[in-house]
Amino acid sequence: MDLFEYQGKELLARFGIPVSTGRLVSSPDEAREAARELGGEVVVKAQVLTGGRGKAGGVKLAADPEEAAARAGEILGLDIRGHVVTRLWVETASQIASEYYLSVALDRGTGQALFMFTTQGGVEIEQVAAEAPDALVRVHVDPLEGLEPHHLRELLAGVASPGEIEQIEQIAESLYRCFVESDAMLCEINPLIVTPAGEVRALDAKVTIDDSALWRQPDIAELRDSGGGDPLEAFARERGVIYVKLDGTVGILGNGAGLSMSTVDVVVVAGGRPANFCDLGGGGSAEGVVAALEVIARDPQVHSILFNIFGGITRCDEVARGILAALEETGLSVPIVVRLDGTNAEEGRRILAEAARPNLEVEPTMLDAARRAVELAA
Repeated sequence: MDLFEYQGKELLARFGIPVSTGRLVSSPDEAREAARELGGEVVVKAQVLTGGRGKAGGVKLAADPEEAAARAGEILGLDIRGHVVTRLWVETASQIASEYYLSVALDRGTGQALFMFTTQGGVEIEQVAAEAPDALVRVHVDPLEGLEPHHLRELLAGVASPGEIEQIEQIAESLYRCFVESDAMLCEINPLIVTPAGEVRALDAKVTIDDSALWRQPDIAELRDSGGGDPLEAFARERGVIYVKLDGTVGILGNGAGLSMSTVDVVVVAGGRPANFCDLGGGGSAEGVVAALEVIARDPQVHSILFNIFGGITRCDEVARGILAALEETGLSVPIVVRLDGTNAEEGRRILAEAARPNLEVEPTMLDAARRAVELAA
């Protein structure tokens, strides 16, 4: 579960991390009043669950309340990477002497928390990693050991000012507590700024909470905004489908997370771009297939659909019937390529062949199916 910037800042503030003062608004009039309350220059920031807000015109400086209202009018309604802006965060503008990047995330490979820090803050961390990898410090923290002084010394070795080091150490300790106690998967501050007066403060916040732990984080679970994320992903949750929207043209549906992720990779190897990650789960019932296809069919970017089913617990003949039932219910005309293997695979392929649907093809292997789906999506 991703938090909006303003929610992330509220969470960081609970753990004692200094953040900029601001107000949440949803209209130009409210932005004008917020700017009046805050006084001085303000920054009007789109609240959407995606990056690239600044480049898309979703972050603007305003010198006074009237300009804040004007900037709010320009930003509200913007489409930023498929997310339409309906709310804004109006905060006091900050004077910046220098910028850092600080985050702590779950490293699944090691099962440990991973701190990342660089003095090149204010830009996308992927850009720093690609262009100046030596400038990015990575420090793992064993959960059984916890955060220790030696971790912080290693992390902040590139900071010259003792005053800044002391403040960033305190913020890093608080960020780690936030990460652990909130069951987070990512707590990111970019940029972590230093003002001309020497104050260190979080100017932005990106926080992702582990969905599986929300049952023990009821106050955070209440922050979920079903309208704030991708509408297809919200619809998928309503239908009980595990779905992640991507930016390609080949819709993907598999049974089991591992097979579905492998299918995403194979589509890329075949020269295509996946439009989604969609997992039927281990059962892969006919009802599940119908629900998944209903979700995928709503994505206008999808030019073809690849079913990759391995029948273990799942029976391929049941999946085949589910595909045909889904086509009847949805009236889907997008080309569909199916690969069936495992339990009752021959029966499943026979059912699909006898149906003779004009937009349905069956391929013998995963790679063959991926190549054909990519061809049909072109």
